[in-house]
Amino acid sequence: MCLGIPGQIIEITNVNHKLALVSIGGVKREVNIACIVDEQHPPEACIGDWVLVHVGFAMNRINEQEAAETLQLFQELAAAQAGISTYTNSV
Repeated sequence: MCLGIPGQIIEITNVNHKLALVSIGGVKREVNIACIVDEQHPPEACIGDWVLVHVGFAMNRINEQEAAETLQLFQELAAAQAGISTYTNSV
């Protein structure tokens, strides 16, 4: 199963290698942004963009609302998982 995690580009760390620092739920990771840049949207214009990150690559730009909805779903899944773990540990 492939899973893209929403993150926001906060800094371009290497223009030549198309690397950027992305905040994913408050955790900062360096990712490759080669898939989302072109002449109309160069690396410098990516700061502030929301992207889907998969295995170290920003695969696609997404809008902020889509990112917020996806992050909310992940939080709900984590809470449900924690509830299941608590229940199975008490049985």
